[in-house]
Amino acid sequence: MSILEKYHKVFEAKDEVGMNEIIHDDFKFTMHASGNVLTKSDVISWAMSDDINEDKSRIVYENDEIGIHHAFVTFKDGNTQAVMAVYKFKDGKIFSLETGATNMPK
Repeated sequence: MSILEKYHKVFEAKDEVGMNEIIHDDFKFTMHASGNVLTKSDVISWAMSDDINEDKSRIVYENDEIGIHHAFVTFKDGNTQAVMAVYKFKDGKIFSLETGATNMPK
C-alpha cells in the first residue's frame, strides 16, 4: 500500500494513531487559498472533526518522493472545493502538503 493510500485510509477512518504514524513530526501544510500553514497536530485535529468530506478522491501520481491527489471536498458549512494536493515524503512519511483549491458553485 502506498503512503497516500495509507494516509487516506486512516483519514477516512478517523484513526488518530494511524495519522500520527503516517505524518512526519516536522510536517507543514500550506493552504494557498487562505495562506494558512498548519502543523501535524493542527491537521490531525482537523481530520478528527466532521468538517471534511471528500468525494471522487483519487491519487493522480505517487513515487517515493512526491504524491499528487485530487478530490472534491465539502465542508461542514456547505462549501465545496475542487482540491489539488501535492505531498512531499521524507523517511516514508508525509513531510509537507500544499493545496490549491477552486470554489465550486452551490
